[in-house]
Amino acid sequence: MRHLLLGMAAALACGSVSAEIFSGVVTHVSDGDTLWLQRDHDAGKPIKMRVQGIDAPERCQAWGAQSTAALEARVLHRRVVVDARATDDYQRSLVTLRLAGEDIGAWMVTQGHAWSYRYRRSAGPYATQEQQARAAQRGLFADAQAIEPRVFRKQHGPCE
Repeated sequence: MRHLLLGMAAALACGSVSAEIFSGVVTHVSDGDTLWLQRDHDAGKPIKMRVQGIDAPERCQAWGAQSTAALEARVLHRRVVVDARATDDYQRSLVTLRLAGEDIGAWMVTQGHAWSYRYRRSAGPYATQEQQARAAQRGLFADAQAIEPRVFRKQHGPCE
């Protein structure tokens, strides 16, 4: 039994992306938490990434266009540093993104362009920033009817 458990743990470890830090230029922003990056010194295709720790409105959802525009204005065509930790179900690298040392996920939540990503009972990594944005009624938090993307997706399905 012990060998089986060790084998399963090793298999799981091999299936995930190990932590990797690199830099590159953002070439495209799909929405408020998804972007494409061309790695420095790599002529290959850009890599699709999701900013870890945030949940931005869907493109077809209220505040989706503003969230996308905010991320574009902040990082598009700019060199950023990426800390890649894992890959999600959509084969996107889950990353912490930094521009001139600033955590872009924290910036998106602080400015009211995304929620701190909640998982089970956790308020997420940017809960403090979300509380501040709510108190200041910044961005989407000025709308009392704003719906978290995970709830929106359950009610309406994915944007087409």
